[in-house]
Amino acid sequence: MLTRKQHQLLLYIDDHLKRTGFSPSFDEMKDALELRSKSGIHRLISALEERGFLRRHHHRARALEVVKMPPMPSLVDTSNLGVNADPALGGHSNVVQARFGSAAGAAGANDVDGPVSLPLYGRIAAGLPIEALRENGDHIQVPANLLGHGAHYALEVSGDSMIEAGILDGDIVLIRQGDVAENGQIIVALIDGQEVTLKRLRRHGNSIALEPANASYETRIFPSDRVRIQGRLVGLYRRYD
Repeated sequence: MLTRKQHQLLLYIDDHLKRTGFSPSFDEMKDALELRSKSGIHRLISALEERGFLRRHHHRARALEVVKMPPMPSLVDTSNLGVNADPALGGHSNVVQARFGSAAGAAGANDVDGPVSLPLYGRIAAGLPIEALRENGDHIQVPANLLGHGAHYALEVSGDSMIEAGILDGDIVLIRQGDVAENGQIIVALIDGQEVTLKRLRRHGNSIALEPANASYETRIFPSDRVRIQGRLVGLYRRYD
């Protein structure tokens, strides 16, 4: 059972994740829900976390994950009963009651059955950088369970510099679009606005190291302002002929 504001916040976070690939800031959530302070957002997030709808990654900035969504909610007005009031609502007691039927239904509204069509941006050199990505109009069908929140695209790998990470020449990598990644994650990096490569991210102060997963290749180090993150690896799709 969710309060109306809890439900509104969950919908807003879910929509923001799908549009941008990362969670909204507390100021953005406060403004979206028209609350006076961020303390109300903290209470709402804690309540959603306790109920299993949200998960917080405490060692990462702006890291909220929607675990499930209440399918087909029914609004219940309990104002005459004096129960389930949410202090972040200023005492209002309208709630959203979710009815979970099967285990599949409890997984949430973000689940998609069947394949998903992703834009295929062509070949990316896993050995040496290539020109900036250019959409060629092709698409690829991938299982929905390989993807998470946010926008995604696919790239065909050319080269062998990531073979020790299990990424082979000709593989299709699934990329979650975004400009945020953690150390050690495999990313699509845009160098100087012109070159693109698939490498593991390592930050060292004001520098960024693009690290291959093949001892035959050298790590390349750049000032951070020369590298833009275009997305991070979330899956790999391999076809056998």
